[in-house]
Amino acid sequence: MSRVVVVRRVLLGLVAALVVAALVAAVVVVSAVREALPSTTGTAELPGLGADVTVLRDDSGIPHIYGDSLTDLVRAQGYVHAQERFFEMDLRRHTTAGRLAELVGPDGLDADKVIRTMGWRRVAEEELPSLEPRTRQVLQAYSEGVNTYLRGRSPGEVAVEYRLLGLRLPEAEIEEWSPVDSLAWLKAMAWDLRSNYEDELARARLSGRLSPAQISEIYPAYDYDAHPPILSREEWSPQQAPSAERSAVPSALTTGPAAATASGGSPGSPVADEVYAAVQRALDAVPQVLGRSEGVGSNGWAVAGSRTTTGTPLLANDPHLAVGQPGVWIQNSLHCRTVSAACPLDVSGFSFSGLPGVVIGHNADIAWGFTNLGPDVTDFYLERIVGDTFLRDGNWEPVTTREEVIKIAGGADQRITVRSTVHGPVMSDVLEGAGDAGSRAPTAQEGDENQSYAVSLAWTGLLPGRTADAILALNLASDFDEFREAARDFAVPAQNLVYADREGHIGYQAPGQVPVRRAALPRTAPGAWPAPGWDSAYDWQGFVEFDDLPWVLDPEDGVVVTANQPVTQSASPFLTNDWDRGWRSSRIGERLAALDKVSPADMAEIQLDDRDGFAEVLVPALLAVPLEASEGDLESQDLLDFTREARELLRGWDFTTPAGDADAGASAAYYNAVWRNLVELLFDDELPIGLKSDGGARWRSAVEQLLENPESAWWDNKLTPNITEGKDSILRQALVEARLELTRELGKDPDGWQWGKLHRVTLEHRVLGGESMPGVVRWFVNQGPFDLPGGSAIVNANTWNASRGYEVTAAPSMRMVVDLGRLDASTWINQTGVSGHPMDDRYADQVDDWAAGRQRPWPFTADAVRASDPDELVLRPEGSATG
Repeated sequence: MSRVVVVRRVLLGLVAALVVAALVAAVVVVSAVREALPSTTGTAELPGLGADVTVLRDDSGIPHIYGDSLTDLVRAQGYVHAQERFFEMDLRRHTTAGRLAELVGPDGLDADKVIRTMGWRRVAEEELPSLEPRTRQVLQAYSEGVNTYLRGRSPGEVAVEYRLLGLRLPEAEIEEWSPVDSLAWLKAMAWDLRSNYEDELARARLSGRLSPAQISEIYPAYDYDAHPPILSREEWSPQQAPSAERSAVPSALTTGPAAATASGGSPGSPVADEVYAAVQRALDAVPQVLGRSEGVGSNGWAVAGSRTTTGTPLLANDPHLAVGQPGVWIQNSLHCRTVSAACPLDVSGFSFSGLPGVVIGHNADIAWGFTNLGPDVTDFYLERIVGDTFLRDGNWEPVTTREEVIKIAGGADQRITVRSTVHGPVMSDVLEGAGDAGSRAPTAQEGDENQSYAVSLAWTGLLPGRTADAILALNLASDFDEFREAARDFAVPAQNLVYADREGHIGYQAPGQVPVRRAALPRTAPGAWPAPGWDSAYDWQGFVEFDDLPWVLDPEDGVVVTANQPVTQSASPFLTNDWDRGWRSSRIGERLAALDKVSPADMAEIQLDDRDGFAEVLVPALLAVPLEASEGDLESQDLLDFTREARELLRGWDFTTPAGDADAGASAAYYNAVWRNLVELLFDDELPIGLKSDGGARWRSAVEQLLENPESAWWDNKLTPNITEGKDSILRQALVEARLELTRELGKDPDGWQWGKLHRVTLEHRVLGGESMPGVVRWFVNQGPFDLPGGSAIVNANTWNASRGYEVTAAPSMRMVVDLGRLDASTWINQTGVSGHPMDDRYADQVDDWAAGRQRPWPFTADAVRASDPDELVLRPEGSATG
């Protein structure tokens, strides 16, 4: 027998063995998955119930829960959430407690260090006893429902993720759920939806690299004429100025008398930038639970009955959050069979697994939606620390310290020391190394350049609050007064609350715990830059009173539109200067104004609007650029002619950005490629790593103004020291580079280009879906890729980051349209599905509709739910189940 034949047989044998091993592994995985799938029919015992609870899962698998008391309903909700999404709940719990490494191993260590330093769970523990007794009862009943489902089940019987993680790490043990676990999730929500901390650090880091004029050009003033705020001057005018009284500052922030800046070294040294860079890296280590930065916002609007085809109000909402599998929301309903004082709940909508009640949705009387308000609720303080003391108003005060032990699956424990000043935790301690030195912070004095500094964080999320009370009260509110009273306790994350009710009213309320600042650095807005921690004049003085926060009921024009733009043009009360730039809100307003009467279908269609308003500004400038070569040009005439062929796609383009339309899709692909190259050429030559332009709404506003200022220093590319570029030169280079890029990526013929072939999303499992996992596991848990329309600063906000490519980084996490006249005629869609179990029929059954922009019927009444031919599970008090 020849050697070739022997080798061939050996190889065939190996291939056969690998195929058999793969088949065996597949059978094992499928078997493990099936073992974890919940029962959705029959009966089960749920100790603590006062009476039977019925769970009807409709034709989308969405659970509608019917009971006779508030605690029975949320107890059953906890049980159902654990059935569908417990691994997600456990992942959230480990993340928010700074115990991620216990679950996923060393990959979670950096996140744990940061979160332990901030102490999210410690704050949640302080928060629990301050809540209303009813809220505490709800949290406890929910926890007991979760724990009943877990009892007697091994980790692998709860979720297949434990089995897969157990292949390389010690098998995790599942702990009982507690009310604090639910409250800690609110801290994670608040962290991802906080305000301008990234801009605050960025301005500080850029101040030594760039001139003040250049910094102001990339942080331009908001254009109120082009993009109106949520409330007009008539709806919220300066005469409604904040009262002189302020709510008290918690003891953790109590300050002494104001003092002149104490002598303590220069906060404007390169050393200061090193700690700012270290803090930025530390904060970037926190996992994104909802998503951060550009694209994380929302659209929400309400239209009065006088403006609708139904004669009753309509309300739409689509929060834009990070993409992932499963999606961040779980749809569910909680219904008292007979609504009464003893059992007041009759609500349906979107919840977070791990948290009782409904976060966004409607009850029998009112509907509400959220968009991120984004007030400035974080401040960084440059601290002068020597030994175990820090400088404050000329005195050296003791630094507070505590030890934290972080357990690591498959590794040794790690200990960290957490230091805090009067302002908050010292974030610059968290991760070692402070590479990227450079800029200076514009504080009030200069001094010893060799001083060492630390950076502490003041954040409202680190103060105990009562947001859990607010969520329950929103679920139970029946009119605008009760809605506003519920919003009073909504501390963090501060949200724009959009309202509509069945009596015909629409409204708006800005809630939240917003700091009052007395001092700002010279020539800056309050909270815009890190402040000198040694001067108590820069400390928070209290919080804006709730009654001073803007609101409106039944505006004259019959419309409330919120899309993260400024609430009012008034500076009183001060909320922030770092707003979204209003491209989305303006477009929604235009679409509504063009309709004589607005139908529910119109509301859903507007959510899918993919017109890029900024293209109206940029495209004329691009078409005006000469594409004729002259002496000294870097581009040949042949290359410019090659580019002209692509540029013709922009002539006559309607500025829409569909994924696959034969005409507009090609134009959108080229336009967005030009935009990505333009911001890289304009800005990234002078911006350090970590601060590159993402091409979002703020950068659009910056370029809009730069187009009117061809003398700006930004038009010169600093990477070409012997050449001074100008506006036309940079615009032309962007046109050329985009042409070459798309030729490589999509082919030579521009007519064959499609935006959706660049602009795609893969819904990745947050633990098992990354590149570090085997391909077969990623295939098993991920969904996609999907070609998507829209983009950044567009109503259909499938956002992408220009510094990273065209892949979607954030998107509408759900969409809903509530018809207050006929609640059963309302519609909704989730990003993925109800189930968190891979291979469950409901794991990703809504994805195709979500990607295509379709919504599903949203049954509310028992008759409508029954009409969907639901699965029925009856939960019975202990001792009464029969099967």
